[in-house]
Amino acid sequence: MPLNYEIDNTDQQILNILMENAFTPYTEISKKLFISPGTVHVRMNKMEKLGIVKNPQLQIDLAKLGMDITAFIGVYLVRSEMYDKVVNALKKIPEVVSCNYTTGNYSLFLKIVCRDTQHLRETLHDKIQKIEGISRTETLISLEESFSRPVKIG
Repeated sequence: MPLNYEIDNTDQQILNILMENAFTPYTEISKKLFISPGTVHVRMNKMEKLGIVKNPQLQIDLAKLGMDITAFIGVYLVRSEMYDKVVNALKKIPEVVSCNYTTGNYSLFLKIVCRDTQHLRETLHDKIQKIEGISRTETLISLEESFSRPVKIG
């Protein structure tokens, strides 16, 4: 696979369709784009090998499963060189669903999902704030996710 491979308009259209609905069959994509299902398959394999497409995930309405609280946590590190150690510890906490290394006030910005406020308090106090290297945190509770959408390619 050439390292200088650039995705073309067809690749972009395939990605846009699948980002809207990852369950879209290749046969349906091929009909929309007037290409063969085999072409869709080959292009998807190529983009997976290049790391453009990675780790597809099923989106679940967590609130319907009892996970009603989404919070964002700004994390201050004691020292910036503790970043790797802190991130590795955060990876072990199942409530932490994303972690971003940021500029600005926080060293890290986390998204966590919990059952309720008690679970949130336990996650913060008993798990996150006890990690060596974290000096303090700031918590923002999401009242509602107004929208979430994929970025259009091309």
